[in-house]
Amino acid sequence: MQWISALVAGLGLGSMYGLMALGFHLTFAVSATVNFAQGSSMMLGAVLAYTFSQTLGWPMPLAVAAALALCAVYGLVVERLAVQPFVRRGSSAWLMATVALGIVLDNLVMLTFGTEPRSLPSALAQGALQIGDTGLGVYPLQLLIPVVGLALAGVLHYILRRSRWGIAMLAVVQNRDAARLMGIPIRRTIAGAFAVSTLLAGIAGVLIAPLFNVQADMGTVFGLKAFAVAILGGLSSAWGVMIAGLLFGVAEAMITATLGSGYTQIITFGLVIVLLAMRPDGMFGRAEVRKV
Repeated sequence: MQWISALVAGLGLGSMYGLMALGFHLTFAVSATVNFAQGSSMMLGAVLAYTFSQTLGWPMPLAVAAALALCAVYGLVVERLAVQPFVRRGSSAWLMATVALGIVLDNLVMLTFGTEPRSLPSALAQGALQIGDTGLGVYPLQLLIPVVGLALAGVLHYILRRSRWGIAMLAVVQNRDAARLMGIPIRRTIAGAFAVSTLLAGIAGVLIAPLFNVQADMGTVFGLKAFAVAILGGLSSAWGVMIAGLLFGVAEAMITATLGSGYTQIITFGLVIVLLAMRPDGMFGRAEVRKV
């Protein structure tokens, strides 16, 4: 039963990493930039869901919807303040600007929300599943998270390949000048990609909040791991980053169950280094071809 519990927990964690990594993939695919404050976006979703539902007493569906809407708005702010001004001037300073904006958000939340960890109650994380009299050590929410993650990956893949907005995004990636001449609103398309990116991180935060403590710095480590997953899967592949997230989460859970938590980060990030040495463009990514 320990292995089953570890496997399910790993799939849940991996799906959360994958959702955040999908955000990295989306902004990179459209604008060749990423939001290094993605971990803060995840934290924002969890903190807002807690504040609206537990502090203000809103019904949980309304609290989650409002939290995710504000996460999307935060994505627009990131693109407007920390990315667009620097990209327009051909500068790579957006790298540091997104990090700085994430630190500002973390500290604002710390000042207003406090430093004390809090628990977000959920009916799906109150009692472990059982087979007869045997407990599996698995909460229903842990089974739901991978389903949601894979479903969102499928929806995003479909939107990018079949919808009008998705085709416009791909056109922006391939040739901005031609896309502009065809009437595609490039700035709005890129801003929309950032909004969806932070929305995905917010969903990850809301889903994982009942299983972890909600606090201002909860997104730091998760954001770092999600970026590692995005690189490992290949930033150019939506399915690649999602699968990499699942593999990373399962490996993390299995190592913790077998060797203990002290070895988890050492071995998982060691494996990331080895895999990237073998596949520099990620497991599912493809090397960019440049015409000269």
